[in-house]
Amino acid sequence: MIIGLLIIAIISILFTQELPSRVKEDVNMATDDSADLQSREYPEGRLGEVIRLGETLVKETSIHPMTRPLVGNRLNCTSCHLDAGRHPKAASFVGVASAYPAYSPRESAVITLEERIANCFLRSQNGSRPVIGGQVSVAIAAYITWMSRRTPIEMNPIAPLGPNHLDMLDVEAFEPDIVQGETLYVDRCTDCHLADGSGSEDGPPVWGDHSFNDGAGLSKVAKMASWLKVAMPPDDTDLTDREAIDLAAYINSHPRPKFYPNNKTGPLNPSR
Repeated sequence: MIIGLLIIAIISILFTQELPSRVKEDVNMATDDSADLQSREYPEGRLGEVIRLGETLVKETSIHPMTRPLVGNRLNCTSCHLDAGRHPKAASFVGVASAYPAYSPRESAVITLEERIANCFLRSQNGSRPVIGGQVSVAIAAYITWMSRRTPIEMNPIAPLGPNHLDMLDVEAFEPDIVQGETLYVDRCTDCHLADGSGSEDGPPVWGDHSFNDGAGLSKVAKMASWLKVAMPPDDTDLTDREAIDLAAYINSHPRPKFYPNNKTGPLNPSR
């Protein structure tokens, strides 16, 4: 009886001595799993190649030979999804794939991630949809899915929103002031986007023929303001809610291409 109790006591002491190192190891593993997942090396083989292609297409959408025929403006995916979708707030790709298939109120249908990508080409790129199951849509979907790995699947019955979606500002809290928005634009935006909104090497077009069309989400003041709040100016986001709303109202007071929903597939011949 006494010997048995001694053995139990010794085992307990040894286990207690090991516990801190075990806990430390578990914490380190959890930290590794959650920290900067998107920066890890891509998988080997063909899957890694396709994911890399997807990242390239996201960065070079308007100029890459595979996507340029599908784009009707001078925007790239990363023009809105900053840092190729790695930005944690500005239309982040991180976790997006976990929401699909998802119900889309805009389409009045349940859609896949590839279909959502195709619709971005139609609206934000003012172009035409890549073929579902084709190289372009599969590569970009593979890249977004890689950015979403280990995110719990959480299909949204209301809208196709991932865990890092934009937090929408309450635009009804303020009456947009376009005049004030113009002042903000002149003071803070023209260096990159130019006075006429046509864009430069440092910033994409924000209105006019080479920007997104009026069917894109950012053509709505609420979404544009919410995006500006977390995205602009890059690395120094300091706009107040009111400033973001005024600036969005000014930007979206300008003409932009019309949305043509019947432009489903096929190349365009955009003027550049």
